[in-house]
Amino acid sequence: MFKLCVYIPESHLEPVKQALFAAGAGRIGDYDSCCWQVPGTGQFRPLDGSKPFIGQQGEVETVAEYRVETVCADEVVDAVLAAMRSAHPYEEPAFDLWKLDERCG
Repeated sequence: MFKLCVYIPESHLEPVKQALFAAGAGRIGDYDSCCWQVPGTGQFRPLDGSKPFIGQQGEVETVAEYRVETVCADEVVDAVLAAMRSAHPYEEPAFDLWKLDERCG
């Protein structure tokens, strides 16, 4: 089992979550579409060669984002990551992926 944490701009929160769930993330026992989310503010500066969804190269940008955490089974983790990258509007989505102790799943 893995835990995925991804930062999603508010404008794309639901479409990215739905892509994650459709790929198999968010299943815990007899439940699906499970996640935890909290709003916050992301910051980044697009560098030369980037193609930012929001902001301009060389300028620090802040944006309303959600931190979304969910789980995914070993057998769907590659599909979940592919779905996240496909649905996420950012050129380089910020995310963490942790392998959980077998006692967690």
